[in-house]
Amino acid sequence: MSELTALALVCTLKASPAASSSEKLAKDILSELADHDVTGEIVRVVDFHVSPGVTVDEGAGDEWPGIRAKILAADILIVSTPTWMGQLPSVGMQVLERLDAELSEKDDAGRLTMYNKVAIVGVVGNEDGAHHIASQLFQGLGDVGFTIPAQGSTYWNDEAMGSRDYVDLPQVPEAVASATKAVAANAAHLAKLLKDEPYPS
Repeated sequence: MSELTALALVCTLKASPAASSSEKLAKDILSELADHDVTGEIVRVVDFHVSPGVTVDEGAGDEWPGIRAKILAADILIVSTPTWMGQLPSVGMQVLERLDAELSEKDDAGRLTMYNKVAIVGVVGNEDGAHHIASQLFQGLGDVGFTIPAQGSTYWNDEAMGSRDYVDLPQVPEAVASATKAVAANAAHLAKLLKDEPYPS
């Protein structure tokens, strides 16, 4: 059986070591992926200096190339993000902007560099917007070559105008736990298929 790895990009606006609901959801997804023999790590994007731009390397001080190297090494990319005013936050948009460079990057077989990789999404927030954010991310991630599995996202939204955070819940609601289990199972299944039989050149 092929060994699989995952990378979770956490798009919280909070620098480490602040508690992050987006990071907790990423950990929950990685925990479920571990049941399918997938190992992984978390990168909290805001902890790095990611320069604005749409190239793979924006020069002096840009730490995106190191993050990109981790994406290239992984079979599964997880983007876990909060909801702000019903929208994808600035850190998530920056990730999409930097991934735009992959439209010009090819592997040795002439395919986009992100081909044969699976992408899934996690969204948290105490306001609506999860479906909108997932659709934004899926469109961008699909454009640059990632493959999206069935039921490719999991999310938690509190009641309208609420103040609770996912990280503060005494336990994960069953509906969220079930969705997280499904997204992990489907991502691992698809990643195994793509690793064993890649897209044609």
